[in-house]
Amino acid sequence: MANIKDLKKKIKSTKNTLKITSAMKLVSAAKLNRAQQAIQGARPYADELEETIKTISALVQNYSHTYLEENESDHEVLLVFSSNKGLCGGYNSQLAKVVKKFAAEKGDNLKVFYIGKKVRELTQKEVNVGEEFQFEKSDPTFDEVQKVSRQLASMFTSGEVGKVHVAYNIFHSAIAIEPSVKQVLPMSLDESVKEELQESFPFDFKYEPSPEVILDDLIPEAYISTMWTAQLDSLASEHGSRMTAMDNAVGNCKEAIRSLTLKMNKLRQAAITTELIEVVSGAESLNG
Repeated sequence: MANIKDLKKKIKSTKNTLKITSAMKLVSAAKLNRAQQAIQGARPYADELEETIKTISALVQNYSHTYLEENESDHEVLLVFSSNKGLCGGYNSQLAKVVKKFAAEKGDNLKVFYIGKKVRELTQKEVNVGEEFQFEKSDPTFDEVQKVSRQLASMFTSGEVGKVHVAYNIFHSAIAIEPSVKQVLPMSLDESVKEELQESFPFDFKYEPSPEVILDDLIPEAYISTMWTAQLDSLASEHGSRMTAMDNAVGNCKEAIRSLTLKMNKLRQAAITTELIEVVSGAESLNG
């Protein structure tokens, strides 16, 4: 049974942990605010750009682009956006489950590339591991994500791989993230989607310059935008998950301190009561 001295040590240690988790919570909250603003600003642009390309490519006849065309390669590549640090709840573990499931469905034809080391550590024994991209800072910049994206696009256009996918956590709120896998190349439309768009727009638009020139510029930009949005989603999800995890840790520390303090006070009170009984018993024996 723990004595008062041991309980004091535990309380002191728990208070130190409380200070650390409280500080981490505040840091994550500040980072989340910036990351949330970034993804909320980028997502509407990326979604609208994607819809614009779908509409124009469905209406324009006899147009082709390397990013839209499927090739005959059976090999595929998956880029995983994860974190370099832990202590963020189920952020990495839930994404790792999705990656493992997707890799099991694709088999040996899938090679997995990584931004962030945590999911790689959780999945490397069960998937065909490709390159882990390293950057000057823990979070890649737009130019760095663009460079990685173009490297994967080059593998697709050369015919080395037939599809490019990304795996990341979609940010909904600090307590709600959604691990997901999305195909980014080829950017092809199903025939049913094309027919639906053509029915929605039975007329043609006026283009300046030509629709081919517009699509040649927009399609690569949409691809890079999709990859960058995935990075921003991943970053906001990480900070939200870490803030939530630290908030839970703060609550657990406070509850542990309360419980340990109550236990220590009970032991102290029991010791005082025992001493009083001994004093009274001794006095009574002297009065004999």
